Amino acid sequence: MVSRVKTGTVIGLNAYEVWVETDIINSLPSISIVGLPDNAINEARDRVKSAIKNSGFTFPAKKVVINLAPADLKKNGTSFDLPIAIGVLIEEEVLTSEQVQDYAFIGELALDGLIRPVSGVLPLVLGLKNAGIKNVIVPSINAKEAALIEGINVYGAQHLSDVVSHFTENKISQTKVNVREYLCDGTISDFEYDFKDVKGQHKAKKALEIAAAGGHNILMIGSPGSGKTLMAKCFASILPPLEMEEALELTKIYSVSGLLPPERPLVTQRPFRSVHHTASANGIIGGGSNPKPGEITLAHRGVLFLDEMVEFPRNVLEVLRQPIEDGEIVISRAQHSVRYPADFMLLGAMNPCPCGFLGDKEKQCSCSDFQINRYLAKLSGPLLDRIDLQIDVPRLTSEELVNSTTREESSATIRARVINARKIQLERYKNEDILTNSELTSKLIKKYCQINDSLKELLKAAAIKYQLSGRRYDRILKLARTIADLDSSKEIGQIHLMQALQYRMFNIEDYGK
Repeated sequence: MVSRVKTGTVIGLNAYEVWVETDIINSLPSISIVGLPDNAINEARDRVKSAIKNSGFTFPAKKVVINLAPADLKKNGTSFDLPIAIGVLIEEEVLTSEQVQDYAFIGELALDGLIRPVSGVLPLVLGLKNAGIKNVIVPSINAKEAALIEGINVYGAQHLSDVVSHFTENKISQTKVNVREYLCDGTISDFEYDFKDVKGQHKAKKALEIAAAGGHNILMIGSPGSGKTLMAKCFASILPPLEMEEALELTKIYSVSGLLPPERPLVTQRPFRSVHHTASANGIIGGGSNPKPGEITLAHRGVLFLDEMVEFPRNVLEVLRQPIEDGEIVISRAQHSVRYPADFMLLGAMNPCPCGFLGDKEKQCSCSDFQINRYLAKLSGPLLDRIDLQIDVPRLTSEELVNSTTREESSATIRARVINARKIQLERYKNEDILTNSELTSKLIKKYCQINDSLKELLKAAAIKYQLSGRRYDRILKLARTIADLDSSKEIGQIHLMQALQYRMFNIEDYGK
């Protein structure tokens, strides 16, 4: 009689139900696994055999055939060890099919029968719940992560013998968690860098506040030592706390990537991914024969920081254009394609020229016009068109640096204004399936970014003078909407539009002129 045990597999961020079918055939002892398994699953033959024997059970001295259905779906990972072992134990009459019919199983087995944690448990359990599964047994270390999904009973097991005992003797205690307890409480005590430690640079700080409030992209250009990198590190401390749906979405991403700490089953802070300029295009967008999330997906709902932005290869920067526009990345392979979310804020920092001192008040630039033009040309027009705020960050004078007595605003104060602006946006877009102003489409811009006739004339004049593209025109309106939200204004006023134009019209080609 063929036994059938339920489990699942993850492709991208989506989980699919898989049936592990086991049959015993009167033939020479061997184990055969079919159904498009990868190498990790094929190696489960030896792990499962040793785990069953070392747990005090017998392994059949016949041919064991295991089919992973549906057979045309690619399976990967080590999470199939436990369901395969359960299928064999049913064939050995240690368990019955009736006992496990309402259960699904996930877990890797050690040779002594211990159940090791696996990646991707959260999307797996969510997919199994949507498939109608009522109960799931997972590694004990993954239990809290799995219990984040409501509507399914989660049991964490440490050993294969514990799973058998669950059906025959002592039932494993159900794991329950309160998801809300894991979310941030609104404090910034976990951040090392604070804006109160940044002297001056009030224009740049305001630009970063606007970017955080509306989810906008920003590029800082200035001399070495002007504070660009320090302010970028402080930027994480003014980002608003995650909403529940954002936290769960991020947790799925980090679970699939194997980056979720066992002690923190829910991602509770917006990611801040700082990428070195030696990163490859695949490292940024994701990829591989079995596609995995890249940096832009790991920065979803957070920040992707590119320090010394022009030092990145041009082809790496150009692959950012489509994800910035669409908020997602589709990675296609011969047999399948996967879709990953990539709604991130791009935060870039760069020098204005190779020597770094173009336009500096204290030190003379030593670069030729040819060197400067070649240096700035590494950032293409289409990429710059997608960056909402482009700001000059001048170096502080010696007087400002040494004798500054001004008390700077703390990150907590700035963050309070950002949170208030985000609340306004959440209320405004509660029926639109978006969260921030940066996500507004052309249709929604017409609905939520309306301006009066005099402001239309002002914007028309700016469009003629600066030869605005349609994308840049829309981004100015979205930027003005965010500035108005920070001002708690329902309407976009002249001061809001003028400030948006000021941040948007800075041209790096004219830097230092």
